[in-house]
Amino acid sequence: MTDTDPNRPTIDPGNETVITFEAPRLVMGNGATEEIGSHLLRLGIRSTLIVTDPVVAGTGLPRKVQALLDAAGIEADCTEGATVEPTDASCEALFRELSDRRVHSFVAVGGGSAIDTAKVLNLMVSYPDVPLHDYLNRPIGIGRSVPGPLKPLIAVPTTAGSGSECTAMVALGLVEYKVKTGIADRALTPTLAIVDPLNTVTAPPAVTAAGGYDVLTHACESYTSRAYDRRVRPASPGERAIYIGANPISDIWVEQALRLLGDYFVRAVLNPHDIEARVAMSRAAVYAGMGFGNAGTHIPHACAYPIAGLVTGYRPRDYVVDHSMVPHGEAVVATAPAAFEYTYPAAPERHLRAAELLGASTAGISIRSGHDLLPAVLAGLVRLTGGPAGISSFGFESKDVPALVEGAVKQQRLLVGCPRDVGPDELRQIFDASMGAPAEGADR
Repeated sequence: MTDTDPNRPTIDPGNETVITFEAPRLVMGNGATEEIGSHLLRLGIRSTLIVTDPVVAGTGLPRKVQALLDAAGIEADCTEGATVEPTDASCEALFRELSDRRVHSFVAVGGGSAIDTAKVLNLMVSYPDVPLHDYLNRPIGIGRSVPGPLKPLIAVPTTAGSGSECTAMVALGLVEYKVKTGIADRALTPTLAIVDPLNTVTAPPAVTAAGGYDVLTHACESYTSRAYDRRVRPASPGERAIYIGANPISDIWVEQALRLLGDYFVRAVLNPHDIEARVAMSRAAVYAGMGFGNAGTHIPHACAYPIAGLVTGYRPRDYVVDHSMVPHGEAVVATAPAAFEYTYPAAPERHLRAAELLGASTAGISIRSGHDLLPAVLAGLVRLTGGPAGISSFGFESKDVPALVEGAVKQQRLLVGCPRDVGPDELRQIFDASMGAPAEGADR
């Protein structure tokens, strides 16, 4: 939904007036994987490293990709060293393991974890003398820019969720600090995204659901983020953030993503072989990725990072892991209802429109009475797809809230996008309201 209100106040001359939009080249459709050799040859790629994880490798898809590349005359090596929800430690260990190989390009085959791992490896292989932590967003890192061009990276997603195939950022867990944060730089945008919905069919229900929660929050957060022309103009174009805020271009992508989510998300979780639903969710993930990759996210993602970093004893259903881990989609959606109830007064019409696009009726609902409509829609979708009832589902208790708040406050790159100012007190209220009831999956 674009802003066309004739009564809208005149733009402050000190505010931003320019929209930027980043996106990779995109090849999308059933069977698109079969074309990978041709597309890499057109990019001038003659050798590459396939980055995947053991679970995706078990589906046979990376071997298929390797065979397709071999048939095209492209030398392709493969590593299965990516881990679910990658950390600085896991990426640095994989970089050391690959240190004796000459890598000219990357093909990431997997979910957001594999794609983000490939992005981090690209940074480290391209500029081995730059410490990884220098790239991390402030205040955890110093937010160093990538020194120059990176090697070509082709993303082949196997889930409909992270949108990492479309974005210029990486989500990375920090073992020492017990928190997640990000690296954001336009150089991280994949050279090419090959989105084949048939590659998502092997994802089990809980993995499909977690991916959908990520798409859902990407769309809702970017749609309700502080608008680009309600932010201060940067001193120079080079200082303009990647996440510029809600804008008319991102709105087009996000609205389509919300419509698809409302129609197909539950279907994709309940019947993994519903190909129509799988295609729709792959599109929704890409569309939301195009949207949030430029507009940005805010509270739910800021809260998700400490949830992921501080969890102990939680083993998610349908994930093959040997350690405590909260899937990113579950972490973001757990606080989303409370977060959107908080942000509602700053942009009520957008919250109501998002709920409507997801399938809710706004008949008889006024701006004054609609504060709980979007939270209720989100909570209903989570219930229908077997998601977390709150952060206590992961084993968190009230005594953990101060540490969660401390971790969320560090995510200033995200929190500046909130349409309503938010600080420690407000975050504490959101975590408290998101506690919910403990679940059997948490044995903390």
